[in-house]
Amino acid sequence: MPSTTCLVDPLPEGVSRPLVEQVELAGLRASQPPEQAEIDGWLLRCLPGKAKRARCVNALQAGERSLDDKLAECARLFREAGLPLYMRITPFSAPTGLDEALAARGWARHDATRVLVHPRLEALAPMDPPAGLCAQATGADDYALAVGLLRGSSTAEIAAHAQRLRASPVPYRGCVWRQGAQSEVVACAQVARDGELAGLYDVCTAPAARGRGLATALCASVLREAYEAGARIGYLQVDADNAAALTVYRRLGFVDAYGYHYRLAPELEASAHCQNGSAWAGVGTAWLRPGARSPRPSPDARSWPGWPRRWHPCPGCP
Repeated sequence: MPSTTCLVDPLPEGVSRPLVEQVELAGLRASQPPEQAEIDGWLLRCLPGKAKRARCVNALQAGERSLDDKLAECARLFREAGLPLYMRITPFSAPTGLDEALAARGWARHDATRVLVHPRLEALAPMDPPAGLCAQATGADDYALAVGLLRGSSTAEIAAHAQRLRASPVPYRGCVWRQGAQSEVVACAQVARDGELAGLYDVCTAPAARGRGLATALCASVLREAYEAGARIGYLQVDADNAAALTVYRRLGFVDAYGYHYRLAPELEASAHCQNGSAWAGVGTAWLRPGARSPRPSPDARSWPGWPRRWHPCPGCP
């Protein structure tokens, strides 16, 4: 498998570097929590829950301040928020050499993830639920509860997930397959459609229902629905060690594009949780709330592809 943070070389047919950059931006938009902060080209997110994407630092631009200065401010903010400090490392992270610099400072590496792309959603055939199952479209709260129960998530994690889905600038459409008189959840998946891009998220199958092809059929169903609504390209993020999931996604036509992982700051394990980012109030950072414009970087900052010209907290923001 390719190095965690490298683009696949050569990229698969139908997948270009500009498309990969668009996928990365779409993933950032789809995982946006209710509030986030910007520090000299770095995007800080603090929402408790399972998804590290909503409680980490994304180093989008090199900025002008020193690395140690920015790391110290990030550490203070996450400490005040009661959360461990994670840095998400991608092929686009800035400054150059950030991953190596964090490793030298004792930051542990966690959660290698692959980003897969489906370049031709039109090739997917619509699939109905197997006999005995019924499909149910769900809103944010119901979906977060359904997938949370399958995952064994805590009440706080389920609530944080629902909050993020409700506040997302990119609309999610969830689908749950149920069976039996008790309407037991056997599989679920949801799609965040961002123009022509459709992100597949939160795919989960009940342990007793695995091995029946339900995940393959459900993913094909929701992605085909996204295609009929205007999406043309699919993408997803999956644990690099999840062989079963990778098999399902490749069977559907997804191809490997790039990877990312996280770095965890040393000695920053925390037991408290922040609520709605309230622990960051008044810290002097530039806030990005839904509907607000992205802050402009300094003129001399290294420009990360797509920010701020193509990335905004909400689609259509000027």
